[in-house]
Amino acid sequence: MVKRTFWLSQIEKLWGHRPVIWLSGIRRSGKTVLCQSVPETEYFDCELPRTRARMEDVESFLEALKGKRVVLDEIHRLQNPAQLLKVAADHFKDVRIIATGSSTLEASAKFKDTLTGRKATLWLTPMILRDLEDFKNTSLDHRLQRGGLPPFFLEKEPPERDFQEWLDSYWAKDIQELFRLERRASFQKFLELLFVNSGGIFEATKYASPCEVNRMTIANYLKAVEATYVAHIIRPFNSHKPTEIIAAPKVYAFDTGFVCYHRGWDVLRQKDKGSLWEHFVLNELMANLQSRTVNYWRTKQGREIDFVLPLRNGQVHAVECKLSEKDFDPAAMIAFRQDYKNGRNFAVCRDVGHPFDRRYGPLEVRVTNLQDFVAEAAKPTGAKS
Repeated sequence: MVKRTFWLSQIEKLWGHRPVIWLSGIRRSGKTVLCQSVPETEYFDCELPRTRARMEDVESFLEALKGKRVVLDEIHRLQNPAQLLKVAADHFKDVRIIATGSSTLEASAKFKDTLTGRKATLWLTPMILRDLEDFKNTSLDHRLQRGGLPPFFLEKEPPERDFQEWLDSYWAKDIQELFRLERRASFQKFLELLFVNSGGIFEATKYASPCEVNRMTIANYLKAVEATYVAHIIRPFNSHKPTEIIAAPKVYAFDTGFVCYHRGWDVLRQKDKGSLWEHFVLNELMANLQSRTVNYWRTKQGREIDFVLPLRNGQVHAVECKLSEKDFDPAAMIAFRQDYKNGRNFAVCRDVGHPFDRRYGPLEVRVTNLQDFVAEAAKPTGAKS
């Protein structure tokens, strides 16, 4: 069993603040194995009828676990999971609980009470840089092509059949149980198009016709895949200037492996790696920040910043993702900073070892690798290097 050190440290840290952790993440992202690797825990699989029966008397169940660390895997299988967690948080504060699910808490009809103030949340994303070290395979090309689901990453041969099996399971166990959507063929066509067009501007009308549904249904599909972490909606950052794109979002698929599979990329070319690198940077950023508060910026003239990170103090970080520092063109950042003065500029490049600053006229850019960039971005507002 691989010990995923980053995520284990996050669990221990969160338990220091709240007795209950809601651990969510995409199907097969490794939630169960991660929970089983947490030291000194009692594990309960809520998919088993006998386990659910044992939990029917909530108080007696928790009374027997006083002072213990507990995993409640797939807790949404319970009839009233929110009640159990609420009772635990309010009356059994010495019981440390990890409850797992495949979606945001708000997506499940069984969680009308989202336990505000009673729980901490941890989103297990596809594998990050720290995971590659723990799995003893730091080949980024391997990670980009196979993706970040541990079972797929560990396969010796490309797991082509596994991708389709995953999609079938996702429809049956996540989409049907949470959203009761109909027209499986239309939904799967939507997913295929989403993976093929990942990282591009999303226009519902371009999906409606090939999926044989209307725009409203496409909008519902998009909400479902966002709530279950299959897609990330990156909205434009703007101040409603006439030159800016203000409405059209970009949509990124959750995993580079699924992007490669649906695009038919058996061997990665250099131009393929550029798009996948952008996806990987986004995954790393969201994992470390534990937030989806990421935007992009684009003008009607075509100047674009890959990612924009708005901060609470009014500053805005601008982020460009490049395979090589030689590919970085500062023109878009210069244009961006004419309107948004405050914040730092980053060029996150795969081929950079030690970070350095480079000046382009009045613009200063931090040219950095991914690991150092994330460390900078994750610092509290106002913290200095």
